[in-house]
Amino acid sequence: MIHPVLLCGGSGTRLWPLSRKSFPKQFTRLIGEESLFQASARRLAGDGFAAPLVITGSDYRFIVTEQLQSVGINPGPVLIEPEGRNTAPAVLAAALYLAKDDPAALMLVAPSDHVVPNAAAFRAAVQAGEAAARAGRIVTFGIRPTRAETGYGWLELSGPAADATPVDLTRFVEKPQLATAEAMLASGNFLWNAGIFLFTAQTMIDAFRAHAPGLLAPVRAAVEGARADLGFLRLDETAWAGAEAISIDYAVMERAGNLVAVPFGAGWSDLGGWDAVAAEMPADPRGNALGGNAVAIDCDSTLLRAEDPGIELVGIGLTDIIAIATGDAVLVAHKSRAQDVKKAVQVLQAKGAKQAEAFARDHRPWGWFETLALSDRFQVKRIVVKPGAALSLQSHMHRSEHWIVVSGTARVTVDDMVKLVCENQSVYIPLGAKHRMENPGKVPMVLIEVQTGTYLGEDDIIRYEDVYARGQGAKG
Repeated sequence: MIHPVLLCGGSGTRLWPLSRKSFPKQFTRLIGEESLFQASARRLAGDGFAAPLVITGSDYRFIVTEQLQSVGINPGPVLIEPEGRNTAPAVLAAALYLAKDDPAALMLVAPSDHVVPNAAAFRAAVQAGEAAARAGRIVTFGIRPTRAETGYGWLELSGPAADATPVDLTRFVEKPQLATAEAMLASGNFLWNAGIFLFTAQTMIDAFRAHAPGLLAPVRAAVEGARADLGFLRLDETAWAGAEAISIDYAVMERAGNLVAVPFGAGWSDLGGWDAVAAEMPADPRGNALGGNAVAIDCDSTLLRAEDPGIELVGIGLTDIIAIATGDAVLVAHKSRAQDVKKAVQVLQAKGAKQAEAFARDHRPWGWFETLALSDRFQVKRIVVKPGAALSLQSHMHRSEHWIVVSGTARVTVDDMVKLVCENQSVYIPLGAKHRMENPGKVPMVLIEVQTGTYLGEDDIIRYEDVYARGQGAKG
């Protein structure tokens, strides 16, 4: 069995405003009806593959399991990083975890936010690299370049090779200048570095011991000190903090001598910017890519996406423009500046704008909520609770609440009272009362919450019971 290891961190700032820290690009439906994470998991599922091992942050753990289950994949181990430390500690943690049961476990490490349209061809490439990986080699999968790309690292091969044919890897090349990229493209002996690797757990542990020994002790301690939490495995926070933040390329791959590359030419994109997203979308005869309620009038080579059903986005006389409209933010940029979108996030962070990192819709383990109206003394929210889910038993020190059920049925606890509240019924939650809402039904429950008080922040929570094991002051 091959053990897929899906790296599921990162905030995807170059795809703002659709990708934000609270719900980054790997969980977003950028291309097609599935998220990039779901598509990645399905690509590495089926015969010959074990359940995926996912490495992610605490804020995304319930999103991971929910998205996997919604596409019929039972999640394997989900390792929770106390904080992001780049890819090297994450890969080593996965290797150490799998090696406990089987040092020869074959690991396929892949980012969870790439597009690979031909899943069958990719699995064939993986099979082509299996023998080398089981023999102790580190196998990387390089992408056949289609242009002189300066935004990717490159791989130099020892000579020409056909697709799905392992060939010795000579060296890694950092993101090049344009002239260098053009020369590499012309030579035919270079591939793009996709950051996808195949090796046994013991091979990778040995590689760290040889090339990045300083990471072994803290990461091993983090794995050995990990604690179970509702089916997740939280790596030890103190030990993890002692691990250097470094990429797997810098720590190991650029130093190792036992690497081979498998060329892959059946289509790939890391969706590293809105220009890359546009290239993967269907286009009209004038090269315009449209999403949602978007209309292009006399436009050429322009991307228009309306990411809210209540928005109508119209472009007139545009050429090479990116325009992305969400419910709370709009991005307009020239395609040549697609890599600078992350600067917009930095500017918004500096001015304290919530849109820099969070959406109006806030996802929780039990469902989601969004603010419909907000003032100094009141807030109105729409809350959707998944079937069988429940919010924590909690109270507030600074606000009271009024709940109106508009769809489904809620089981409501207010101090010693427990009752069902049906559609078009309401209930009042006095300030300081212990309360909880649950959805006992088989369809989503929707309610409108009206808060009134002197402080309306999400951290005004005293939590008494919580099936999701969140601490005091945690949101939701």
